Amino acid sequence: MNTTRAPRSWLYVPATRPDRVEKALASRAEAVIVDLEDSVPAGAKVEARKAVLDLAARVTRPFHVRVNDLTGPWGLDDLRALARVPVAGVRLPKTESADQVGQAVDALQRTEEPVPIHVLLESALGVENAFAIAMAHPTVAGISLGEADLRASLRVSDDGALDWARSRVVNASRAAGLPSPAQSVYTDVADEEGLRASSERGRAMGFFGRALIHPRQIPAVHAAYTPSARERREAADLLAGLEAAHTHGSSAFLTTDGRFVDPAVVQAARAVLATDPIPENEEETP
Repeated sequence: MNTTRAPRSWLYVPATRPDRVEKALASRAEAVIVDLEDSVPAGAKVEARKAVLDLAARVTRPFHVRVNDLTGPWGLDDLRALARVPVAGVRLPKTESADQVGQAVDALQRTEEPVPIHVLLESALGVENAFAIAMAHPTVAGISLGEADLRASLRVSDDGALDWARSRVVNASRAAGLPSPAQSVYTDVADEEGLRASSERGRAMGFFGRALIHPRQIPAVHAAYTPSARERREAADLLAGLEAAHTHGSSAFLTTDGRFVDPAVVQAARAVLATDPIPENEEETP
């Protein structure tokens, strides 16, 4: 795996299901998120937190943790506990302000190294404050949407009604100098065709990678977020054309099929070639 780029897959797994955690850590998911929030009932929150601390002490593969909402009774205690153990990052749900990011940073201060914070925006107010949240602290490593809660906040049922919020979070991420955001989960695990189509559209909208709820979703998401052989070939040909144009003192040129190429198009081509090609065996379902 190329560790210099953002993960294509972020696989959620409940902290209270050690069997699923082991499977997730052994899967092809490029990032694993052990969940303390939505998938854990109120009566099991303390037990789940202890399970995460135990996991951090014994496993070698880095993993992320989604903590509970900071406005509730468990979130800050989750963060204070995680300040004592090595985790790859913290996912902060239902964030609505830069001040909440500051609270999380303060709670994690006992760590030797800063813990990357990935912020989830799940309400109308969170989306409105997207840029301020993205810029709240240097440890903010990314922002993304939690679309199920956002639908409830906006009182919408049509998927297209979220497109403005999606574009908003993409723009805020890039304006803040953060990686392109990961897409929210696709909840119909059996609908592989729908997942792939949705992910391809997400990539076209400026997202990179996706949150998942089952390992069987990994191949479709990886395929959607990996440039095809044709895309890579066209990008390589375009850069070769740029080299030829430079010999004539130009930074823009026309391709043989009549397309105008300027520095912005070149930047996109370089991004395509910077993404690893998909391994031949990755289309196999785990």
